[in-house]
Formats: sequence, structure tokens, C-alpha cells
Amino acid sequence: MSTDDVLQTFVAEARELLLGMEDSLLALERDPRDGEAISATFRAIHTIKGSAGLFSLDQLVAFAHVAETLLDLVRDGRVAVDGDLIALLLECSDYLGFLINQIAGEEVADAAAQEARRPALLARLQACIASSGAPSASQAEGPRQAPPSAAPAAGEVADPVHNDAWHISLRFGPEVLKNGMDPASFLRYLGTLGEIAHITTLWQQMPAPEAMDAENCYLGFELDFRSEASREAIDSTFDFVRDDCRITLLPPRSSIDDYLKLIAEAPEGLERLGEILVASGALSQAELERALERQRQAAPPALGEMLIQEDGIPAPVVQAALEKQTKGRENRSAATRFIRVDAEKLEDLINQVGELVIAGASATLLSQRNGDTALIEAMAQVGRHVEEIRDRALSLRMVEIGESFNRFPRVVRDVSRELGKDIELVITGAETELDKTVVEKIGDPLMHLVRNSMDHGIESIEERLARGKPAQGRLSLHAYHESGSIVIEVADDGGGLKRDKILAKAMDRGLVAPGQSLTDRDVFNLIFEPGFSTAEQVTNLSGRGVGMDVVRRNISALRGSIDIESQEGVGTTMRIRLPLTLAIIDGFLIQVADSAFVLPLDLVQECMELPDGERLQSRGQSSHYLDLRGEALPCLRLRNLLNLEGESSQRENVVIVQYGNRRAGLVVDRLLGEFQTVIKPLGQIFRHLRGFSGSTILGTGEVALILDVPTLVHDASGREARLLGESNAGQAIGSEQPA
Repeated sequence: MSTDDVLQTFVAEARELLLGMEDSLLALERDPRDGEAISATFRAIHTIKGSAGLFSLDQLVAFAHVAETLLDLVRDGRVAVDGDLIALLLECSDYLGFLINQIAGEEVADAAAQEARRPALLARLQACIASSGAPSASQAEGPRQAPPSAAPAAGEVADPVHNDAWHISLRFGPEVLKNGMDPASFLRYLGTLGEIAHITTLWQQMPAPEAMDAENCYLGFELDFRSEASREAIDSTFDFVRDDCRITLLPPRSSIDDYLKLIAEAPEGLERLGEILVASGALSQAELERALERQRQAAPPALGEMLIQEDGIPAPVVQAALEKQTKGRENRSAATRFIRVDAEKLEDLINQVGELVIAGASATLLSQRNGDTALIEAMAQVGRHVEEIRDRALSLRMVEIGESFNRFPRVVRDVSRELGKDIELVITGAETELDKTVVEKIGDPLMHLVRNSMDHGIESIEERLARGKPAQGRLSLHAYHESGSIVIEVADDGGGLKRDKILAKAMDRGLVAPGQSLTDRDVFNLIFEPGFSTAEQVTNLSGRGVGMDVVRRNISALRGSIDIESQEGVGTTMRIRLPLTLAIIDGFLIQVADSAFVLPLDLVQECMELPDGERLQSRGQSSHYLDLRGEALPCLRLRNLLNLEGESSQRENVVIVQYGNRRAGLVVDRLLGEFQTVIKPLGQIFRHLRGFSGSTILGTGEVALILDVPTLVHDASGREARLLGESNAGQAIGSEQPA
């Protein structure tokens, strides 16, 4: 791993720490006595500072040091937590995020303005520090020396060698140099926290010269370290290399319980009792060697007994070490549960699985044409294995939607204050999983919907009280799985959409014919038309009619759909439906004229063949109605809708699809059955075409388009309504079904 790769890892981890820091600060705002939130905030800023120091990112380290000093005072109870302090620390988090973006090489539009904030933020931090009576952060910088040695208190065990110093046992892994880390840099940084009184370099792991790899690290260190720093501060020095080293810390004047705990945490690979005691700091290497020499000369009892009798090592400590020794022999090491994998490698794996699916479909088709029963059965078994591999490969890219939801507590806090509203955010279903690509791309549409709900949905405190509502508004984000898709709901308990006002505005713009009858859902969906807005007042958040059409377009690009439910005076729910993955889906193959098309199988509810003599009731050029068991089912004749020419089949088939709470029928010529399909994006030339979400390659080698059913039905509905302009348009295409 190159230094650049390691730096990018630092950037990714620092961003995660800042997100956690924001969550902790918001929790602290709700409960100023939350000690865990204070500690978590301190740990985040301290870890960022320590890791940045390894890369000599002095600007970041200097700023983080001042913020860390203030948080240390907060942790000690010398600075009180209030709204102003939380606001200051959130601004510091934003500024640290800006510095990290610069380190990552990203372009920041307002870089000059962000950098100009630094002096003011530092001044406010120093003012808070000064208010506690503590020295300024600049005075506090530098190593903190330990006080003179004191006699052990009652109940404490004095280390016979290091009674006033920390003992640090450090073993770097062989890959640490290859991963871009310099072991000496950690020792240098440790020196900023105190004084390294003694250091011993261990070289016993070095192989013979002919077997040595110049890029491997074979060294370990035993250190005596004097410092007033906390165990947490010392331990966090090694956070960035923790996966590549083994660390054991023994504080000064430790109790027997501390020894027992350290022995329990010793690595399983230590087999000898003496090694375990040395690694835990209960015994020095010199003392161990003297004890072993006496054992060889006099052949006394076992080493453990001799250490208890002659060297004063507490019996519980030796017993714990013996138990650890036994456990180590029984179980050498636990397997590593997690590994980091480059996203590009996962993407390549998914692509290869996609090619395997296509090849499997081709082989299955050939076996069926051949008519060999044994071959057909073998291919069916191969197909089952391919499907299992597909599902497991796709699961590797699944992440929790909480990655997108995590940004909204801060947004709701800041925007509600800007608007002068009291808004509570409730998040449920954050553990729901979907494709990482979808999570990354759904963030901006969700952000627009959340801000819109806060600005135009939830009323002011005065309005809510006048309507008999609680002063605090409620905004909820809810995610769940349904019918092979993920549904995300953005709901508020605000004033709801004004149906008559939306309809009047749509008529003024010519979007709706005078007298045309529309369902509530169709009226509400008009707000997704470009430039459509009924806002009486334009704010810096929304109201310009720009954005809702982009929201729908971005969701459609993810092969998703968005729907609205609203009740005036009660609230509004925006419901987004998305596919779990953008790579491979189960499809249903149909034929219209001479062309093949694919429908997502999750949308297909049933198929039927029109009996002889039964005809569709026609309305318009491409839309019809079918009497389906007493239900007037709106249908689309795809041949007419897509302007396809070719010989029609003697009997027509209807594929009944359902998306959300709507059903419609698609009239096709032939039903070709289910199959797995790999989604290929449409080329740049074809991306302007509506009604198609992608393409796929069939087993025959032909290309088939994947139909975007919600968009096809929506567009056909609007087209027919505008063409007919009937006084009573009747039921719109896409009949409502009870939820």
C-alpha cells in the first residue's frame, strides 16, 4: 500500500469520525449530562489529531489540538455544556471537514471563505478555555511530564522495575512498512505526550540474512514511559496502525486486577509462561532470565512456583498467565472477521458475475434446443449455482441506508433554527440494506425532500398552536423492504398539500385540461413538473419551482419511482420506491412485434391471454380498459405506444403489473418467460428516451430493452389526457388500489 493509499484511508476514517462526532454533539445538546457523548466527541477529535500528526498535517493538528483542549475541560466538568458551546463545536467539525476535503485533493467552492473562519473559531475556542481558568491551548502544548514518583497506595502492587512509569510492549507486524507506516514516527509522536525513559529494541524475530525481506519489519520495542496523559491518550497514539501491530499497556502502580486483565488480553501466540509475564509487564526480561538460570542450576519446582516464592510475583497473576498459556495452546488465533476491499474490485466481481449469468442463459438455451435431457438437467443445476453466486456477490455491495440518513439530524437542527421552527426528526429502518451505489445517489433527492418538508410542509409554531397541534413538528424518515424493493418515506405532520391550489396552478400553465377529472394522487404528482411551484414566498431553501422535477428525474435514473400521499391540515408523505440493486435483476421477457423487452419480475403480478371474441374497450390511440373480474383495469397497447411495426400475433396477451398502489395491463404479443438479466446502462445517445431503464443481452446474443413501467404509464396518462381534453376524462391510467 502506497503512502497515498494510506492517506486516503486516513481521510475516509476521519470523515467517519466527524460524522460520529456530530451525532455525539447532537446527543449532548439533547442531554448536556451525557458523559458518553462527551467522551465520544473527545475521542473523535483526539484520534483525528493523532492520525494527522503521523502525516505531518500541521494545520489540522494545530486546530484539532485547541478543540481537544476545550473538550478535555468539558470532560473534567470545568466548562459547562450549553447551546453556544454545541454550536461552536459543530462549526469546528465543519471546518475540520473542510481541511480533510483539502487533504483529499477535492475542490472546495468556498475555500477562501472557509479558511477565513479559522481565526474567529480559534479565538472563540481560546475564550472558552480561558473562562475555565485553564492555561491557553498554546501554553498547554508540549509534553506533559509525570510528577515525582510516589509510594504505592494500599492495595497496589509496585512494579519492581517501573513503579512510576508506563510499560509499553509494542510489536509491529511484518507488513507495516509496506503499508506506508514508519514505526519510528509513532515513537516520536509518543514523545510529545511525555518522556520515554527507557527503550529496548527487540530483534529476535529477525530471520537469517538470506531469508530476510528488506520491505518487512521484524522489530519490537519495550518502553518505559513517564507521562500524565491518560491511558486513552497513550493508547490512541497507535490507532492508525492498530491492525499492523500488537500493543500491551501497563500503567504505573497497577493493581493485581490490571495485571490479570492484561494477561487475558495477551496474544494467543505466546506459549511460554515467561513470555506472557514479560509481555504483560509483570516481569522484566532480566528478571525472567535470572529466574530461568536459577531453575537450570538447582532444578527447583516449576517456574511459576519459583516466581511466586522467590521473586514476589503475585500468585493470581501467575495463575492467570498459566490459564492464558493453556488457552493459547488450545486455540492459536481467531480468524479475522472483517477485511477492507476496494470498491472497484467489488464492481469488477459483479460485472464478471453478470457475464456468467449471460453465458449461463446462452448455455441453457442451447441445451434446450439440443433436446438432451441429461444436459438440460445439468444446466438447470448450473443455473441454480449461478443464481446463488449472483445473490452472494450482490450482497457484498449491500450497505445500510443509515449511511444516507446519518447526515439529516444535523441538517434538521440547523434548518429548523434558521426557520425559527421546532422540529423533531424520527429515523426508523436505518438498518435496511440496499446497493451501495443507490445509497450514494439517493442522498441529494432525500435532502431536497427533507428541506422542502421543513420549509413548506411543517407550519410555524404560531400556526401549529392555532390549529391545535403540538408546537413541535415531526419529520420522519422510514425505510423498509416491500416486494423486492426498498421503500423510503419522508413524512411530516404539517399543513399538507392544497389540492385546489395545485390544480388551479396546473390549469393556468396548461398542464391540465379544463374540467378534466383527476385523482388526488395525480393532482399531487403535478408538483414534479418542471418549474411548478405554489409557494407564496420564495426562501433560500425552496419555493422557486426548481428541484422537484430533478428529484423525480434522479430517482427515475435509479429505476425508482416517487409517489405522494397528503391530507390538508394533517401532513404529507413522500414515498420513494427503489430497486435493491442496479446490477442484476430477475426479469420477465415479452415480445411486441419483432422486438423483445424485459419487465422487472417484481412488478409482474399476473399474465393472461385474451380469449377469442374478448376485446379491450378502447380509449385513445394506445390506452384501453379490460374488464378483469369486475375491475376496470387500464391497459396500454405497447405496439401503439412504442410505434412498433410488424406482424401481430393471432391472440394478444396482457401482463398485469403493479407498482406501489397502482395496477395496469400491458398488451403484448408473446410471453417468453422468466430469466435472470444483467442490466447494462443505455448509451449517451439514448439516455433522453423515457420509458426505458436500461438494456440487457439475451442468451441468443440479441439486445433487449428494459421497460421503465411507472414512467411509461405516467407519460401515457398525461398524453391521453391532453389529447382527449374530455369534459370528464374518467378514470386515469394507473387505477388506484387500496393500500
